[in-house]
Amino acid sequence: MFSAVAVALLVTTALALARAALGPTVFDRLQAANTIGTCTMLLLATLGFLGGRPEFLDLALVYGLLNVIGMVAVLKFFRHDQSAEAEK
Repeated sequence: MFSAVAVALLVTTALALARAALGPTVFDRLQAANTIGTCTMLLLATLGFLGGRPEFLDLALVYGLLNVIGMVAVLKFFRHDQSAEAEK
């Protein structure tokens, strides 16, 4: 069962990677990057459970927090950049 979940997460990551490469806007690419980060976090947790290594759950939580902080920082940068263009 967990092996099927790991394969499904890998397929989802591959589809999100394709979306990141083909996305017409920056926000589509950011959403794909966020999806890749979330799938990676879930894959770490699944592999930690399959391998009997509970410390992988800690790594998955840290990776998830870094993913959220990174997305907020990038979106804040783009919001600031767009407001500077509107003033010109």
